[in-house]
Amino acid sequence: MLEAVGAEGYALASVRSVLGRTGLYRQAFYDHFADKQDCYLQAYDHGVEQVETRVRAAAGDASSWRAGLRAGMGAMLDFIEAEPDVGRALLVEVHAAGPEALAKRDAAVRQLGTYLDQARDDGAAAAPAIASEAVAAGIHSVLHARLAAHEDDGFRRLLPEFMYIAVLPYYGAEAASAEMYGGAI
Repeated sequence: MLEAVGAEGYALASVRSVLGRTGLYRQAFYDHFADKQDCYLQAYDHGVEQVETRVRAAAGDASSWRAGLRAGMGAMLDFIEAEPDVGRALLVEVHAAGPEALAKRDAAVRQLGTYLDQARDDGAAAAPAIASEAVAAGIHSVLHARLAAHEDDGFRRLLPEFMYIAVLPYYGAEAASAEMYGGAI
């Protein structure tokens, strides 16, 4: 479903296109899903879970918040680079899928913000209260714009700049520059 939605758009993706991609029979689809919307919502949850699993695995043994963020964000960007249609289905086409899908997307963005705010527990300076929300929204916005324009590669190259904007409000310009220009801690 995510591949079909990412390639065709939510409005044009159909149960038939999903069946064509999977080789399932129509009845098998309806044995598991009420309709296209139900399938998309379940696929969305599964897609987010896949990304989160990769991010957690990459960041798991990090020695600091910054190292964990760098590893986790790198894993997320690698996933989008490898699966741009899935990324498009999760970040762009979610808007066409309705309010329940948007609520799921908002929860995922909030979860990123919660992780970002863990910098406060890692010895970060006092960042503005909205720092995590602003950084999460900014990262989402850049990815959304590129996927919506069907730019399907180059995501990994965004990591230094994403690290800069994520580190800046918590650790200041010197630490953010170190992330962007290679002197990362």
